[in-house]
Amino acid sequence: MTEQKFLPFALPDIGEDEINEVVDALRSGWVTTGPKTKQFEADFAAFIGDGVEAIAVNSATAGLHLALEAVGIGPGDEVIVPSYTFTATAEVVRYLGAHPVCVDVDAATFNIRPEAIRAAITPKTKAIMPVHFAGLACDMDAIIAIAREHKLKIVEDAAHAMPTYYKGKLIGTLDSDVTVFSFYANKTMTTGEGGMVVSKNKDIIARCKVMRLHGISRDAFDRYTSKTPAWYYEVVAPGYKYNMPDTAAAMGIHQLKKINAFLAKRETLAARYDEALADLPLILPVRPVDAGSNHAWHLYPVRLKPEAGISRDDFIVRMAELGIGCSVHFIPLHRQPVWRDGYGLKREDFPVADAAFEAEVTLPLYTRMTDDDQRRVIAAVREVLGK
Repeated sequence: MTEQKFLPFALPDIGEDEINEVVDALRSGWVTTGPKTKQFEADFAAFIGDGVEAIAVNSATAGLHLALEAVGIGPGDEVIVPSYTFTATAEVVRYLGAHPVCVDVDAATFNIRPEAIRAAITPKTKAIMPVHFAGLACDMDAIIAIAREHKLKIVEDAAHAMPTYYKGKLIGTLDSDVTVFSFYANKTMTTGEGGMVVSKNKDIIARCKVMRLHGISRDAFDRYTSKTPAWYYEVVAPGYKYNMPDTAAAMGIHQLKKINAFLAKRETLAARYDEALADLPLILPVRPVDAGSNHAWHLYPVRLKPEAGISRDDFIVRMAELGIGCSVHFIPLHRQPVWRDGYGLKREDFPVADAAFEAEVTLPLYTRMTDDDQRRVIAAVREVLGK
């Protein structure tokens, strides 16, 4: 019997359209930020809609940094973030000399709890950074109400949330200040590395555009194609190097065209998992209950119940032995040395996030999965759990 190949946790779904567009960029001679990036930005803004503008960047981390800087976060300020997130959410706060204030999450969704936000507000609090975990929107009505009451900015970390709807509105169009999406290799759409900053606020967009490329008053593409005069520019701020090259944007142009088909495939995969795993000692992901809301299914996170009779770590090892790659989302911030030691964070202060981490495992879910691939994952899960 032929041994089956190892099934990875995630794979990008790249087709000939993306490849041809990248080749076109290479042949054009314009491989850094130029016409394809401008097209991708325009296409993305049109997809999100509601009058937003979009700024392409080389990572969502860069986008979050730009967003916080643009809304005025600076030294000594506090930004409230969930402990149950990737370190990028917190590290960008420190880039600006501000302090991330970690709070616990909801036991069902792993999203930041509005009540925890309210309890963490101090006179130094300047912003809230909700993370739409796995592709399910946070309770944004409550978060927006708190922000308005306390005059706080909202920067949405939407790295998992493309495309996620919240009560009929697409994430990116809500009444927050700015939203940042990720196009990392394992996300719902990819440019290899990359992200997008989205806002309706023209001042925020203008600031992000300047700070994205060294604080220069004009984009390189504008300078090299303009006739009045082409070479002149001014450095108006000590900016960063966060621009997206055309070679990456070329992929994004076609990934965006496929995003609704990608979403439909992810929903099909998630629904199949829901049905096939329902009788196992697992806590399955929750689905949105509000009308007009959806789940983007960037991740399919499950939790092992005590009666599963196996630890999360041993479960992952056994799955790997059966040829299935799994992951963990996330090792919470309060367990990471830089945040734990730097801010005196204790596990008992984050009981939900801590318990979630101990039990969570993320199963493979990506649009290149075949029916046979998913049957292999389901069979492996059932075998490991003795079912």
